[in-house]
Amino acid sequence: MAAKPPASDPIQDAPETGGPEHSAVGLPAITNALKISRQQMGVRRTALTLLRVNQKDGFDCPGCAWPEGDKRHTAEFCENGAKAVAEEATLRRVTEAFFAEHPVSSLARCSGYWLGQQGRLTRPMYLAEGADHYVPVSWDRAFDIVAEELAALDSPDEAVFYTSGRTSNEAAFLYQLFAREFGTNNLPDCSNMCHESSGSALTETIGVGKGSVLLEDLYKADLIIVAGQNPGTNHPRMLTALEKAKAGGAKIISINPLPEAGLERFKNPQTPRGLVGGGTALTDLFLQVRIGGDQALFRALNRLVLDTDGALDEAFIREHTHGFEEFAAAVRGEGPQDAHWDETLRATGLTRAEIERALRMVLDSKRTIVCWAMGLTQHKHSVPTIKEVVNFLLLRGNIGRPGAGVCPVRGHSNVQGDRTMGIFERPAPAFLDALEKEFGFAPPRAHGYDVVRAIRALRDGQAKVFFAMGGNFVAATPDTDVTEAAIRRARLTVHVSTKLNRSHVVTGARALILPTLGRTERDIQAGGEQFVTVEDSMGMVHASRGRLAPASPQLLSEPAIVARLARRVLGPDSATPWEEFAGDYARIRDRIARVIPGFEDFNAKVARPGGFALPHAPRDDRRFPTATGKANFTAAPVEYPEVPEGRLLLQTLRSHDQYNTTIYGLDDRYRGIKNGRRVVLVHPEDARALGLPDGAYADLISEWKDGSERRAPGFRVVHYPTARGCAAAYYPETNVLVPLDHTADTSNTPASKSLVIRLERTPEPGLRS
Repeated sequence: MAAKPPASDPIQDAPETGGPEHSAVGLPAITNALKISRQQMGVRRTALTLLRVNQKDGFDCPGCAWPEGDKRHTAEFCENGAKAVAEEATLRRVTEAFFAEHPVSSLARCSGYWLGQQGRLTRPMYLAEGADHYVPVSWDRAFDIVAEELAALDSPDEAVFYTSGRTSNEAAFLYQLFAREFGTNNLPDCSNMCHESSGSALTETIGVGKGSVLLEDLYKADLIIVAGQNPGTNHPRMLTALEKAKAGGAKIISINPLPEAGLERFKNPQTPRGLVGGGTALTDLFLQVRIGGDQALFRALNRLVLDTDGALDEAFIREHTHGFEEFAAAVRGEGPQDAHWDETLRATGLTRAEIERALRMVLDSKRTIVCWAMGLTQHKHSVPTIKEVVNFLLLRGNIGRPGAGVCPVRGHSNVQGDRTMGIFERPAPAFLDALEKEFGFAPPRAHGYDVVRAIRALRDGQAKVFFAMGGNFVAATPDTDVTEAAIRRARLTVHVSTKLNRSHVVTGARALILPTLGRTERDIQAGGEQFVTVEDSMGMVHASRGRLAPASPQLLSEPAIVARLARRVLGPDSATPWEEFAGDYARIRDRIARVIPGFEDFNAKVARPGGFALPHAPRDDRRFPTATGKANFTAAPVEYPEVPEGRLLLQTLRSHDQYNTTIYGLDDRYRGIKNGRRVVLVHPEDARALGLPDGAYADLISEWKDGSERRAPGFRVVHYPTARGCAAAYYPETNVLVPLDHTADTSNTPASKSLVIRLERTPEPGLRS
């Protein structure tokens, strides 16, 4: 841990590079996980804590949303899960003395990594208008400050209530209830920045904006397609499921602009073969698609399936789908096969032989699952791309069949649950009707702000209070300079957090930091010891019980913070029993059971070890609650990014030492990067054509049709086997390159995976004047 903030020069890391690895996990993952855990928690605390992760009587990992099976290992966590737990259960503390020593103006020049390494927040802190230091404040005074600012608004819609995906179901339900009783649907959340495109596409096509498979479906599949996803870094426990699927005979196609070590070979640390042997080769076919070419690839496969005798599931199409004839006519009307092939190869960067091999694997499979993540969801044409994936599955009846279906793999551990609980700026009328019936107030009906619209509202002075339940909004959002300027226009910014991050040092005129309990910590309320619930990526809901003593006696739980704030803001006239909810979370679950379908008898269901599965009409009985009453084929025009000569197409991504905006370290072991983050991965031939030798330094400049540019300075060029014409670099360092208005059609998700950039060579850092 640094004793003082580092220099503010953005070129403060010194990347060392080697070649990418071709296998993931194994003994190095165990060694690294234990090393970081010991550094943060100590030996005894490490053992006590890690053995509770993802156990039926333990706590849900605060990392990814991958589900657990019924039978669990003693060590049911991955390397990055261990890092996430260690960051939360750390023995390091940020006290009032820290804030007295470090002015906000100084902290604002620090890296996110340094801020996060300082430890757990321990008491409420307040930054007064015009001040440069946070000072301690009581909880009552903190709630008074929020109430004062909210009361001063001309309209409830001048407040924004943001939510991170780590918030529990109970806290999320109370949070949306408070916001709506206050009078606004301004409930943006991190879904707006990641899987909103999935929800938009799936709701229209199959009627449910969630995946249609359970974990056991992977073990029944003949073919699993993993598109635009890197499970080795982002969802490492998924590799165990893929290994088990392979043992059952499944084939795997991976589609990605980058070769990813985890999808090449998995060394399972739970087995001798994984620790000291060669592990398991996972991918049977790697399609190194050009960035943004996925829609064209699935359209090509769909046309080939249409043209293959006996390939269609005609009974399923006839009984359960709508729009097939229009879809087929549109696809076949795209021109002769030769012209169609030319367009497909140009869009995807693949060869005809590769696509035809994929087709043979598709035709050999009776049960196919398609998994995807942000590599598909963060493009301008993301929603049509995911609809094309649905078309692909519908053609052969692969929805509502065991071992088949759609599988969007979520990131944050309860991001799906938050949406289920009503964290959504465009709530369904039926949900609002249920709230009104249960709580006796009229919820607002007008749609609120999503993330991008919230930033615009703050920028334009239309929103004046920003309240965040978790997360790191400033670092997670696009157009960094615009976002930070927008936040600084707010009258008040409030962050409910466990750790220090950049959002605490880019503030409104006034700011509050409200420290909260983490997943690992014991939660004692008036009604006794409490637990919370979460929903994983496959719609399984289960309990999470912390066991560690809280990092500080001054921490409040998220439900308690919301309940106490709601009573202070709404006053005694609110009939909602906020005190009862804060004292006993079972009372919250009783109300959830009466408002949200699928949660009937919630308290009884969640008492079962392992929890329960929410209903999913397409999966459970091939019922599709769409406008047509059937699964919908769609036929959007094929789109893909066009890149001018001398330019590259950039995707932003995570390093292996990172989870979203939380940076655990400065290494990316699987990609051969050490001690630095400001790197840009470029194909050697592209780099040589641009006059950029391996190890050269360059500024990244994104270019836009309106003539504007955005610059991210000082990146080391790394020759890397990416798809030709493509490049990759880490976020949040590259968020500055993404304009606020560069978003996906329909979902409005920032299109961070397809940025046209040029590279301007600069002197190495040590040679600059």
